[in-house]
Amino acid sequence: MNSLNRRQFLKRTSAAAAATLAVLPHMQAQAQAAKSGFKLKYLTGSAMYGELPIDVVIAETPKTGAKHLDVWPRKHGAQREQMDEIGHDKVAELLKQHDVKLEVTTRYDLGPFKLQDEFAVLKKFGGSIIVTGGKGQAGLTGEELKKAVKQFAEELKPHLVKAGEYGITIAVENHGKNLIESPDSIKWLAEFGGDLPLGIDLAPYHLPQDPEQLAGLIRTLGSKLSILLAWQYGMGCMKPMPKDEELQQMPGRGKLDFVPLVKALKDINFQGYTEIFMHPTPRGIPILPTAQETTAEIVRAKEYLDGCAAKV
Repeated sequence: MNSLNRRQFLKRTSAAAAATLAVLPHMQAQAQAAKSGFKLKYLTGSAMYGELPIDVVIAETPKTGAKHLDVWPRKHGAQREQMDEIGHDKVAELLKQHDVKLEVTTRYDLGPFKLQDEFAVLKKFGGSIIVTGGKGQAGLTGEELKKAVKQFAEELKPHLVKAGEYGITIAVENHGKNLIESPDSIKWLAEFGGDLPLGIDLAPYHLPQDPEQLAGLIRTLGSKLSILLAWQYGMGCMKPMPKDEELQQMPGRGKLDFVPLVKALKDINFQGYTEIFMHPTPRGIPILPTAQETTAEIVRAKEYLDGCAAKV
């Protein structure tokens, strides 16, 4: 082999080796994911698209890698109001056209004690979860907190019984400045719910950004965990900031390592939904200027979470 041919041979061999090394981690991740058999079941939140039309949101949902939709009302979205405006039959047609199921409605606006009419609406679409907030004094600790959470659970029981008649779970999200805010309050609420259809919509954003602590909470909740909001604190969401800073709330962008959380989901054989989420400022706008850009960002976060699943 002359020197020129040898140089060409070595160059081509090096390029081929580099290409193999570039795709190897992806191939390994795919193999690990296939071996573990654990996959996240994704739920697309309409609030990620602000107040864009519901037909646009439904059409984008399969592109995010999800088959299930969570419909939000104002001020975070407007699709729940749009459902009533265009008619539920039309919404059903759009869902069927795009092979999407309306699985969840988020109704903080109604609160936990005024969901009766929503049961019938969600049942019409074959959905199974209504997300709402807790009710009671914020800032309590210790026995005082435990007593207040127990009282809230008792007040909620008649509504849970009615939800059960419709085959629906009421999932309470932990939220800042709310009775259901701390890890203790979340654990107690799940416990006091007993066998009634009371679930937890877990929002890591509102909790200490400690991945092991969050993973421990997931394991404690077990089957009571209905939805994991894949949402971290990042740099917050309560004031205007450059978009790259605001997007730090998204999985794979901020500092929170989701691998321990996903490992905990695998450990409990999580059957619920993972909803990739963040809040823009002001509320009611898409997280990025267009539906297409918003979808692309959700897909990026999904790929990060799928990578976490491959590691566990």
